[in-house]
Amino acid sequence: MEFLFLGTSAGVPTRTRNVTAILLHHQHPTQPALWLFDCGEGTQHQMLSTAYHPGKIERIFISHLHGDHLFGLPGLLCSRSMAGNAHPLTLYGPKGLREFTETALRLSGSWTDYPLEIVEITAGDILDDELRKVTAYPLEHPLECYGYRVEEHDKPGALNARALKAAGVKAGPWFQDLKAGKTVTLEDGSVIRGADFLAPAIPGKAVAIFGDTAPCASAFELAKGVDVMIHETTLDASMEEKANSRGHSSTRQAALLAREAAVGRLIITHVSSRYDGAGCQRLLAECQAIFPATELADDFAVFTV
Repeated sequence: MEFLFLGTSAGVPTRTRNVTAILLHHQHPTQPALWLFDCGEGTQHQMLSTAYHPGKIERIFISHLHGDHLFGLPGLLCSRSMAGNAHPLTLYGPKGLREFTETALRLSGSWTDYPLEIVEITAGDILDDELRKVTAYPLEHPLECYGYRVEEHDKPGALNARALKAAGVKAGPWFQDLKAGKTVTLEDGSVIRGADFLAPAIPGKAVAIFGDTAPCASAFELAKGVDVMIHETTLDASMEEKANSRGHSSTRQAALLAREAAVGRLIITHVSSRYDGAGCQRLLAECQAIFPATELADDFAVFTV
C-alpha cells in the first residue's frame, strides 16, 4: 500500500497545506485499486500535481461532513464525468452524504455519466472485496464521524513444489488448487491436502485512518496493532483542552494512543493553520518524545506500507 497526502491542513488551507484528502494506492500485482479518504476543497486541483487521475478512483471514504473534509467532492465528481469516465464509483460516509451529494448535483444542474453508488454507513464492517476489508469505527466529534481500518487479507504461503515432487505428485493444473489450500483427488485416486504443502501464510498489512476526533473509547480498537496509524494532531499539547472541546486531539494524545495500541508507525496530519514550518516541527517533536516512530505528513508526501 502507498499513501499520498493531498491535503494536511485543519479547517482552512494555507500557502503550503491544502485541506484534508489522502489517496491510498493498493499496489496489488493483478488487482490494484485507488481509494480516496476525505475530499476537502481543492482536492482535484491537488491531483493535477500528481501522477493520478480522478477517473482512476474506485472508492471515496468520507469521515464526516465538515467542509474541510467534503467540499471538494462535487467538483471532483463532475470533473470525473466531464472527462468521459465511465468507471463506477462508490462513496462511503455518514448519514447526510447522499443528501449533500444529490443536492449539490441537482442545484448545479450537474450529473454523472458513470454509475455512482452512495453508501451511508454505521459502525462495523462496510466492505470486503476478498483482498482487503474495511471497518468503520465511531469517533468523538461534533458531527457524526468515523475512522477507517483497512486490513489486507493474509496471503497464502508459497507452494512447496519440491516436496510435492518428492511425494510423487507430478506438476499439473491441480497445483493451482493446492496453492489455494484445497484438497485434490488425483487421477490415481490419491488425495493430496494443499495445506500440507504450503508455507505459512503471509500476514496482510493493516492501517488505521482517523477522521477528526477527541480521545474516545473506540480509538484503541481502531488502531490496535496496525502497521500505520494516520491521526490528526490539530493542536500542540499546551492547547489540549481547547482541542478536545472542539472534538480534536493534541500531539500528546495521538502519540499516547500510538504507543498504547502498539502500532508500527504514526503519521500525523490535520495541523492547525496557526503553525508554520517551524511550528509543525515542534508538533512532530512532541509526538516523537512519546512515540519515536512518528512522521509528519506534508502535502504530496508519500508513505509506503
